[in-house]
Amino acid sequence: MFGVPFVALQLLPSGFALPPLPYLLGLLVAVGSVAGLLSRLDPEVTPAVVAGFAPWMVAGGAGYALFQVGGVPAPVAPLFGSPAVYLSTFVLGGLVWAALRASGVQTDSWSFPSVPSLLLVSGIAVALAVAGLAFLSAGRLRPLLPGLGLVVAVVLGLAVWAGVRRVRPVTRVAGTAGFVLVFGHVLDGVSTAVGTDLLGFGEQTPLSRLLIEAGAALTPGLGGGWLFVLVKTALAAVVLVVLADYLEEDPRWGSLLVGLTAAVGLGPGAHNLVLFTIA
Repeated sequence: MFGVPFVALQLLPSGFALPPLPYLLGLLVAVGSVAGLLSRLDPEVTPAVVAGFAPWMVAGGAGYALFQVGGVPAPVAPLFGSPAVYLSTFVLGGLVWAALRASGVQTDSWSFPSVPSLLLVSGIAVALAVAGLAFLSAGRLRPLLPGLGLVVAVVLGLAVWAGVRRVRPVTRVAGTAGFVLVFGHVLDGVSTAVGTDLLGFGEQTPLSRLLIEAGAALTPGLGGGWLFVLVKTALAAVVLVVLADYLEEDPRWGSLLVGLTAAVGLGPGAHNLVLFTIA
């Protein structure tokens, strides 16, 4: 009867660890409180709002990289592990979102000031601060290969996003959030390939590691990251098409699903870039 939980644990990334109980309880209370506040305020959820949260996703990934190199002060370090850092980021970003909702600024517009634009600006500030601390904590920076990976991910992400919009015009309903979703997973794939094939890092997630090993077996001597990039890119395109239909039927929950799907790609992708630059 313990087989299913055991298998589930085996599928988790190797760095996955819950914080000590007092931190965990405090974090869960904070998450519940912010979620309850947002439920009461009932902010409008649109693709533009989801796109505005993109730098917050980056901030979470950068925070975990900072934690891995020991750059977080001990009293708050447990809040920056994985997956705690993403919950911590939700608490901070959610409070900003709640404050913007209470202020009554526009929701579905990029014109400043509005919810998407202010989420974007505040998220960029937080992401730059966290990434800056990570860079300062490193004795030496190695940005060349991570930077090239970022360029490749941007070009490939734009090409795939544009192609999906052309083939399935319904996906245009996702707006910029659609690009965030596709780019996030392309970035995760490309950065992982750079780390495993070019920098000698190991992949923490068992399923991803299996894909990379399969790719290496198919192309001996060339590395296996290409297969991971291919699968991640294809899945992102398929998910965007599927969620676009849901977005038309239920824009609120469709937008939330787009945001959650984007976060599980963009957060780890940003984490990879920062970690590979400083480690």
